[in-house]
Amino acid sequence: MGRWTLHLSVGIALVAVLLTCSYAEENYCFASRASSCSECLQAGVGCAYCSEEVRTYNGPRCDLHKNIIVHGCQAISTFTCSSSSISPSAQNESINVNLEKSQVSPQSTMMTFLPGEEKNMTVQVFAPEKGPLDLYILMDFSNSMEDDLDNLKKMGKQLALLVGKLSSDYTIGFGEFVDKVIEPQTDMRPIKLKQPWPNSDPPFAFKNVIKLTSNVSEFTEKLQKERISGNLDAPEGGFDAILQAAVCGDKIGWRQGSTHLLVFSTESAFHYEADGANVLAGVLPRNDEQCHLNEQGSYTEATKQDYPSIPTLVRLLGKNNIIPIFAVTDHSYTHYQKLKEYFPIAEVGLLQEDSSNILEVMETAFTNIRAKMSIRAEDRPKAFEAKFLKESGQIAKYGEFNFQPGKIGKFMMQLKAQRMIDENHVCKMDPNENKGVMRVKPTTFSTGVMVDATILCPTCDCEKSPIRNAPRCNGKGDLVCGKCRCHGGWVGPFCNCSGSGSAADINQCKAKETDEPCSGRGECQECGTCICYNPNQFEGPYCEYDKTQCQRHAGFLCNDRGSCVKGQCACTEGWTGNACECPTSSQTCLDSKGVICGGRGKCVCGRCECSDSGMELTSTCEPNFQAQLGVCEGTRSCVQCQAWKTGEMKETEKCDKCPFKVIMVDELKKKEEVYESCSFRDEDDDCTYHYTVDNAKDSEKTDLEVQVLKKKGECLYFTSALCSSVWLCCLAVGEVRCLSCCILFIISSRGRIVGFKEDEYLLRQSLLTSDHLDTPMVRTGPPKGTDVVRWKVTDNVHRGPNHPQALIKPNPKETIPFPISLRLNRLFSESLTHPDSREGDQLRKEVADNLNELYKQIPGAQKVQKTSFRTQRNAGKRQDYTIMDTVLSAPRSSYPDIVKLTEKNVQSGNFHDLKVVPGYYTVATDREAAGAIEFQEGVESVDVHVPLFVKDEDDDKKQLLVEAVDVPLGIAEIGKRLVNITIIKEHATSVFSFLQPSYTYSRKDGVANIPVSREIIEDGRTQVAYRSRDLTAKDKKDYLTVEGDLTYGPGETQKIVPVRLLELSEKDGLLEDKQVKQFVMDLSNPRQGAKLGRYPRTTVTIADLPEPSVMAFKKATQNFTTTDPTYTIPVVRTRSPETPATVKWRTKKAQRFELSGPLKFSPGETEKNIVIDPKAYPGPIQPETFQLELFDPSTNASIGDKKTTVVNVTDGGKSQMAQKGFINRKAASPGGHLLSPENPKAVATGPRSIRLNWEPPPGNPMGYKVKYWIYGDPEKDAQVLDVKTPHADLTNLYPYCDYEMRVCAYNSVGDGYDTDVVACQTLEDVPGEPGRLAFNVISPTVTQLSWAEPAETNGNITAYEVIYTPIDDDMKPVGPAKKVKIDNPKKRMLLIENLQNAQTYQYKVRAKNSVGWGPFRDATINLASQPARPLSIPIIPDVPIVDAEAGDEYDGYLMYSNEVLKSPVGSKTPSVSDYMNGKWEQNFLFPGGSGTRNLSASSSPMSTLSSNYRGAGGSYTTETTTTYLSGPGGSRRQDLIGGVHTSDVILRKRSENRGYMEENIRDSIVMGDLSSKFPDLDARLAPGIPDTPSRLVFSALGPTALKVSWQEPHCEKDILAYCVLYQLLNGGEMKRINVTNPAENSVIIQDLLPNHSYLFKVKAQSQEGWGPEREGVITIESAVDPKSPLSPVPGSPFTLSTPSAPGPLVFTALSPDSLQLSWEKPRKPNGEILGYVVTCEQLHGGGDMRSFPVNSDGAETSLTVPNLTENMPYKFKVQARTTQGFGPEREGIITIESQDGSALSQHSSQSMTRREVFHMPTEVSTRTNISHTVLDDPFFSDGMMMTTQHTETSGMVTRQITKEVVQRGVMGATTVTKKMFYES
Repeated sequence: MGRWTLHLSVGIALVAVLLTCSYAEENYCFASRASSCSECLQAGVGCAYCSEEVRTYNGPRCDLHKNIIVHGCQAISTFTCSSSSISPSAQNESINVNLEKSQVSPQSTMMTFLPGEEKNMTVQVFAPEKGPLDLYILMDFSNSMEDDLDNLKKMGKQLALLVGKLSSDYTIGFGEFVDKVIEPQTDMRPIKLKQPWPNSDPPFAFKNVIKLTSNVSEFTEKLQKERISGNLDAPEGGFDAILQAAVCGDKIGWRQGSTHLLVFSTESAFHYEADGANVLAGVLPRNDEQCHLNEQGSYTEATKQDYPSIPTLVRLLGKNNIIPIFAVTDHSYTHYQKLKEYFPIAEVGLLQEDSSNILEVMETAFTNIRAKMSIRAEDRPKAFEAKFLKESGQIAKYGEFNFQPGKIGKFMMQLKAQRMIDENHVCKMDPNENKGVMRVKPTTFSTGVMVDATILCPTCDCEKSPIRNAPRCNGKGDLVCGKCRCHGGWVGPFCNCSGSGSAADINQCKAKETDEPCSGRGECQECGTCICYNPNQFEGPYCEYDKTQCQRHAGFLCNDRGSCVKGQCACTEGWTGNACECPTSSQTCLDSKGVICGGRGKCVCGRCECSDSGMELTSTCEPNFQAQLGVCEGTRSCVQCQAWKTGEMKETEKCDKCPFKVIMVDELKKKEEVYESCSFRDEDDDCTYHYTVDNAKDSEKTDLEVQVLKKKGECLYFTSALCSSVWLCCLAVGEVRCLSCCILFIISSRGRIVGFKEDEYLLRQSLLTSDHLDTPMVRTGPPKGTDVVRWKVTDNVHRGPNHPQALIKPNPKETIPFPISLRLNRLFSESLTHPDSREGDQLRKEVADNLNELYKQIPGAQKVQKTSFRTQRNAGKRQDYTIMDTVLSAPRSSYPDIVKLTEKNVQSGNFHDLKVVPGYYTVATDREAAGAIEFQEGVESVDVHVPLFVKDEDDDKKQLLVEAVDVPLGIAEIGKRLVNITIIKEHATSVFSFLQPSYTYSRKDGVANIPVSREIIEDGRTQVAYRSRDLTAKDKKDYLTVEGDLTYGPGETQKIVPVRLLELSEKDGLLEDKQVKQFVMDLSNPRQGAKLGRYPRTTVTIADLPEPSVMAFKKATQNFTTTDPTYTIPVVRTRSPETPATVKWRTKKAQRFELSGPLKFSPGETEKNIVIDPKAYPGPIQPETFQLELFDPSTNASIGDKKTTVVNVTDGGKSQMAQKGFINRKAASPGGHLLSPENPKAVATGPRSIRLNWEPPPGNPMGYKVKYWIYGDPEKDAQVLDVKTPHADLTNLYPYCDYEMRVCAYNSVGDGYDTDVVACQTLEDVPGEPGRLAFNVISPTVTQLSWAEPAETNGNITAYEVIYTPIDDDMKPVGPAKKVKIDNPKKRMLLIENLQNAQTYQYKVRAKNSVGWGPFRDATINLASQPARPLSIPIIPDVPIVDAEAGDEYDGYLMYSNEVLKSPVGSKTPSVSDYMNGKWEQNFLFPGGSGTRNLSASSSPMSTLSSNYRGAGGSYTTETTTTYLSGPGGSRRQDLIGGVHTSDVILRKRSENRGYMEENIRDSIVMGDLSSKFPDLDARLAPGIPDTPSRLVFSALGPTALKVSWQEPHCEKDILAYCVLYQLLNGGEMKRINVTNPAENSVIIQDLLPNHSYLFKVKAQSQEGWGPEREGVITIESAVDPKSPLSPVPGSPFTLSTPSAPGPLVFTALSPDSLQLSWEKPRKPNGEILGYVVTCEQLHGGGDMRSFPVNSDGAETSLTVPNLTENMPYKFKVQARTTQGFGPEREGIITIESQDGSALSQHSSQSMTRREVFHMPTEVSTRTNISHTVLDDPFFSDGMMMTTQHTETSGMVTRQITKEVVQRGVMGATTVTKKMFYES
């Protein structure tokens, strides 16, 4: 009983804490700084204003009412205000359950609120069992739905039966839709407009065919006349139809008071506002949300306005009480599942392909809708917040209301008036936002409660009648509400000082005993008035009081339950004391009986001061029997010694110490009348005695009142004597069974008995579903008390002491898991079982914190893990409490200590601060367990949760022994003590299983061969059945189902089940089906003693287009020595390893051999080695450098980034061994160089620091030198740190960066040998701000926001957050800020709809990694001031969309376009987005500035034009991405030689993610021979001298960084080296770079000046000398800081420029296999431009080079390039042809990358390919505006846009048409120009 006292005290303490929290709220009244009485009352509920005159009151005028009174204001002088609630009884009726219609009560109410006030109202609702129902079927009438329409026509009677089943008062209507009759949605050829398909009607947008009617026959008759129609693209115009059906209530026939259901049936996706189709069609205006049905029921404005948006449909359907049911086929099911989430209530049903199950779908949806209602507050004013509570008082989640039809239900509405909205007070907002009539109703109801809510903004009457020229104001001012309002020229509290008088007398501002005016805390004004500098801290006439200097309690000012007023705490109601530390209530002093301090003490300051009673008392002065297992155990010995002179305290000196005296009585009180009732057996006479324990009636007494029954109960000696007599009789008559009767009689006479219910359990291991067995324990006898039974279980008791396994003793030091179970003192809730629930996470953390704190006293114990929660059936009265299971790892030997510690804390009810229920626990190992269970009063059976210890190594038959050990609490005796559990392993003759849980096959394979394996245990014949079953793949559509038996003969171990895979039909190929096609195959019914094994089921995936394998060298550089026996070069394969693949390899530039061969990868192989034996070839093995190249991959493979690898073979002599650290330590001279330190270890200690430790070498080192450098940089550029200790701290490093380091010791001789390289990566840090923000303005209210990845990611970016806020000209918010979190870091783009027109917004974006959030990047833009770019809307997968205008109900309105954003097939407009979704990561040393380095990893090393497309019925989604990988490039040690700077460049292997590669280049210019400029040099070169390098390639890496590459020149002898010289074109010193490795043909230069032209020269050297130079002039153009012209602006654009080269190349994806290439004219061409030559070739080889001559000399030129291959990188070159020859080449690398693996060729329709002849006028100009949306280009400033235009002329065109592309440009606000052009 004692523990209940503790539980109550804990509960009271919790209440106190909650009360504390409620008083800690902000005092918004005082904080408002109200300047008038009205402003004060408007500050919020509870505010009061003191109107006492200024001479009598010095406190705050505006404060909480209680604080005003505390400051001394008279109650009569205070102004307050209250609100009201009125429910007009005349208008409200109670619910009449006899009416067959939905009802609510009350029907209306009026409420007024003060700002911040909250009110609750209870609402009754009633839904009839069969209420009125309006069912409107809206069906897709495109041609693919023909069979669906036929089936619906046959269902007239069944439909009538269904609606009759749902409602006794119903109507049915029918509407049909296709799409807008305009291109590209509809084929506009006259023949197709008349009849798009055979036996079809002309196309239309929407028709209301059958108005809602109750005449089913009429409905069926009209439906029979309808014919199907058709259109072009698969997404349909259903949104137009839904909107018209919603707003045309009268024409559709919706009835008031009925349930409105709209069944929307289709098999296609949907068009929506601004999705691209209408953009192409030129339909610009937004939907006006009005009814536009003519007399025939046809929608008339389809081609004049856009589709509605999703938020619009959500709002209008809700407003008109229409519930949508989306009945869709499998092809579009996922789209509508996503769409459903945005409606308050909606259902999605899966149709069969022919809609044959549409009636079942309707019925199921209607049932689901009625089962999960939610409550909505429609038309809620902005200033109000509404919540809805269940009858239990809990806030209801969506769909949690389940009002039973035919019964009255209830819910509670909680309505709160806001005080502030977006930092604006509600009384200063638009009055229309502070009041309104909202309709509160369940989502399925058409009726609701009309709540007329108004926020009061009260005014004070005293302000209306001021006292003019009041004497209190010296006649110089008016007295307004007790405060002087001075006339002009007069100041002061009493208007007694002239404002134009002399300077104030500062002495008037000095308080007594102070020298400083205003106590040094304020400014002295006229008339001695002090204005405190910080009125939040200082107050008083002289600012003499500090509001932070009142007394504190527990560190809180005024205990956080009062205010500091004039140096003293003014406590809030309910608290007192100098620091408000004492509650005035005595609630915290009440004991479990409600008595203050148990009658044994006084309640002082909320705590009990107990009198000395000689016994341990609780905090409420009750006896504390917890440690003694209850009050009965605690009093037992004292009762025994005083009443009977027996027991352990029977000695007088012990008994006299008892804290109470017993009272002997003839009859005990009833149990419910006393504190506790106890019974025990006296061991001295085997008799039972009974007594009660209660608190003393006299509060003056401190001891307990213990009453003992004078007469003892049953005595065992009498029973023994009786049994002896019976025994003698039994012997005389020979009845031995009498003995057992006697024994049972003895036992039963002693009281309660506990024991196991069964003797034995026999289990089969194969049938076990749990690793525990709930074993019932029962209790007999009078169940009036509590008994706790301890139990234990031992595994493998069948093994004798000499059993081999029993002789193996486990290691006591071994760390093993200890499963632990406790019963927590809290009720169980289902959310605890959900792994991602907030409640479960919080409880898991609480459990871990407390158990870890407790078990840390166990040596070697680790933290608990795998915590889960459950309930236990058959647990008595505790079965609703939470059982906690967790695992503690600790040494095996600690098992007894863990059991003792657990039991001790369970009985106390506390695990540290975690509350548990005493009487229950389990502690287990892998072979034994112990625990306890509790029988509460009245409980007769409780389950013991016995672990079974099932292990693979178990014997075929094993036994566990469960034993009831003892009863530590209670009087029960143990009856059936033991139970045996036997577990039998079954042995099968065979085991059948699939080899894998899943398989993947391509449709092209034709057959999926599924192997079924048999493991033979006993050989013979056996059988197993198999059968396939549909998942997303369908029988006879994707594959042919199979079933049957497999018969295995003796010795057979495997058989194959072939499954035929089917090709997609033409119709299916046109559908937008994104689902993965899968089916399963099951094994069942094994016979002849067999059983099923590990994989009885396998899942088969049908892949349409498997991804090709990618093969590449594992390393870019391989290092060997001349002593190595072989050269082993690894090649790795990524992606699709399940198929075989091959690639060929060959050597290049090797001295002694030319080798080649194939590499064959078998299924599953991911790495193969090329092995070269150098001894197998003639000639000595010498140091050399050669290359290996991969080429000619198989058709299902491609070659990756590392196409080649460089093999360096160095001298393998002793010096080389020494360099590598292979030193014979014994041979080292004691006086020579020191050996290398041992065991170097590096550990990152922070984002910018690493600690390196090592062991000193033999000898006496004087110190150590630590070299460290960034991985990928040359080691010679390492930084060196000199330390004297065997450790070093490396600081000022870059976050999340790989570093390499070595260390050597030194002495007087010099540096010793280096250690091997040690690598370490620094820790992550918060990311930097994202790259600049860019806006693609789609309309004045819709924009696409994008941003670049932070230049300093400092880790892996995990999320982004976007905040956008409407602001005014002063950058102050004028509306609410909206937040959107994007969890996919790859989706750096957001489409924002419904922004306020002509409103300026501030947009802020920040990034997050594992460390936390980084800083914001912000930009400000007004969309109305920007030209709209509808042409460039990129429909990109997974672009989040948010609705800025949706309001609070739609804050979570976020969806992803890969689910519902579908561009139609006609929308082949190229999405022209310059370097969209990419990033450039810079690493430049800016002249005049500090060096910055960015080392974040990137994903793709090249520019990519991505195309996510579908065929007819699908969409083209194109985007351009550029990912730029930067590396340090390496700083170079420069030496001055002969006045020329030289740098020796030795390029080492770079980090894979940080190196410069050819594909990384954003912009390149190639300079080669000009036929008229360069003479033939071969004639004058000496033999062996290299020719001029055949061409130079300049590639811009940044504003100051350039990569210079060249081609190896022809030479009869080997090239030994290269030399690169460069200088400013206008003069300056010549800088020289020597490239000593002839295998390298490029250098990176980082010290260039922006916007300066440089002259570069490159030449080659052989043994015969240097060859001639190749020259080139180049400039990197970029934006610079105006104050520092040599410093580029970070993030600014840069591009290469040379006077004679074409401008940068711009790529535009037109389709998955074609693009448009455009460029600008050279600024200074070498002669007159005659045209251009464009070449195109695959980047990694393969295929022929294509050449395109272009005749043009315009300012901008473009070329359409067809017949490209997806996912294949191409290199394009553009070269101007002039009268002087060919100029430099401009290079670009691009990939059209598919987001979808489906091939375009599979998606063909009648509009995709046709041959026509077009005659155009000779002089026809077509103009296209292409908006280059700079979405992820960090080199364009925030919000900047770039627009290019180009003009083409054409005459007669006769071409094969393969694509139609419709583009739209917008000029100004009205002109729409359309252009259709055709590609050959």
